Amino acid sequence: MTEARTVEQPGEFPAERSEFLLRGPAGMIECATDVPESGDARPATIIICHPHPEHGGTMHNKVVTIVERSMRELGLRTVRFNFRGVGSSDGEFDDGYGETDDLFAVAEWVRRTRPDDVLWLGGFSFGAYIATRAALNLDVGQLITIAPPVDRYAFDALHHPECAWLVIQGDEDEVVNIDAVAKWAGDLKPPPDLVIMKQADHLFHRRIMDLRGLIKNGVRDQLPEPDGSTPPA
Repeated sequence: MTEARTVEQPGEFPAERSEFLLRGPAGMIECATDVPESGDARPATIIICHPHPEHGGTMHNKVVTIVERSMRELGLRTVRFNFRGVGSSDGEFDDGYGETDDLFAVAEWVRRTRPDDVLWLGGFSFGAYIATRAALNLDVGQLITIAPPVDRYAFDALHHPECAWLVIQGDEDEVVNIDAVAKWAGDLKPPPDLVIMKQADHLFHRRIMDLRGLIKNGVRDQLPEPDGSTPPA
């Protein structure tokens, strides 16, 4: 990737793909934003959270980037960021607590620069836990969690946020136990929309483009009307 270009957070949401640093609770937060094609834009922005920092997770993870691509193709503005201690982000790993604060800081910037947009949150693996924690304290239109590690983090202490919720789990995941995910989702009131992807491991090897289509189909009903006259395909 190219080096983040600014040391101060932009006063406006960038009009083209951009990388920059935002001020956060532990120092600077490395961010990357992108925008949909002209005419496809919808009044919504999604922030996407990456996997576990101590296991190589970054905002450049391929599942994170496919979520970003699918959302941008649907007309959303997108934000990815590195948790504290990852890439050019300051600070140290904080087992989910500080990382949630990082997400809050990014969300605050999105609210300031896109005040009329619906805020969506997404996360993969560890990032799914962070996104779910944050969704309980933010006004969110849609939550997307992929391979939530329910047997590794305290998901049982989290209730269903007041938004639509899509959960995607691979049936051959070697990291996250599919039976634990199914039981957890079934116990929630109301249950999230759980989709099991066949022949999919934790990183969705050879299924990444199928994941893209599944994500897009899973959230279409929640999309706000596009700003332009022609909705994206």
